[in-house]
Amino acid sequence: MGNKLQAFAWRVTVLVLAAFFLSAIFLPLVSVKAFTSQNLAEGSVNNDVFELQGRLQFLGYYHGKVDGTFGKLTYWAVKNFQSSFGLPVTGFVNMPTKIMLVKATSDWHSSWYKAQHQGNSGPAYGGTAQVVMTGNQQSSSQVLPVVPGLTAADLNLMAHVVYAEARGEPFDGEVAVAAVVLNRLHDPKFPHTIPGIIYQPGAFTSVNDGQINLQPNQQSMNAVMDAVHGWDPSHGALYYFNPSTSTSTWIWSKPEILQIGHHIFCS
Repeated sequence: MGNKLQAFAWRVTVLVLAAFFLSAIFLPLVSVKAFTSQNLAEGSVNNDVFELQGRLQFLGYYHGKVDGTFGKLTYWAVKNFQSSFGLPVTGFVNMPTKIMLVKATSDWHSSWYKAQHQGNSGPAYGGTAQVVMTGNQQSSSQVLPVVPGLTAADLNLMAHVVYAEARGEPFDGEVAVAAVVLNRLHDPKFPHTIPGIIYQPGAFTSVNDGQINLQPNQQSMNAVMDAVHGWDPSHGALYYFNPSTSTSTWIWSKPEILQIGHHIFCS
C-alpha cells in the first residue's frame, strides 16, 4: 500500500513539474499579440524578423527587403524607431520594443501582411479607404480616395485623431488638426510616417486616454480630405493645445499663430 501511495505521489509531482515548465515556455508567447518571446539582434534569421521588418517598413523606418534576415538595414531601422518612440536606442529588439512597435502598427496585418506575401515591397498607393459608421451615424460606409504618398490606413488613422481631438470644434478647427499632422510629416523633427507621428509618445492626448479608438464621423473624414488636398487653416502650425485644459508649461513657449475654437495653434 505504501509503495502505491509513493508511486501516485511521484506521478502527481511529475505532472505538476511538467505543467510548470510548459507554462514557462508558452506563456511568454502571448505577452504581445504578435512575435514570439525571443529577443532579436543583428544576425537573427526567423519569422519574427520578417514581422519586425514588415512593421518597421509600414512606419517608414525600414527600406530594405523583407526577408527575415536581421542585417545592418534592420539594425539602423530599429535604432531610429527606438529613438523616435522614447526607447533606449540599442538596435536590440526586446519585449518593450516589441510592445511599442505592435501598438504603433495596429493596422499592419490588415493592410500589409497579404501584400508582403504577394511580393510587394512597399505601400500600395491608389484605391480607396472604407470606413464604416456606427452608433448614431449612418449605417453605411464612406469611401475615401487615397492621395499619392498616403495609404488608406493613413487617412483612416488621421480621421480617428481629428474626431478624438477636435469633435465639437468649428470645421476649420478640425481641418487644422489634420493639417498639423501633415505639417509634422514634412518636418525633420518628427517621424516621417502618419502612424509614427500619431503614436509618438506624448504627441496626442487622445492616444494616451484611448479616445483615438472612437469611431470617426463623416465630418472628420471630410476634414482630413480637405487637409490632404491643401487647405491648412493652421497656417503651418506644428502644435496646438487647449489653454483651458493644458497642464504643459512647455507648450506656452511656442510662438502662437492663431486660435480656432478652443485650440491655440503654434509653430
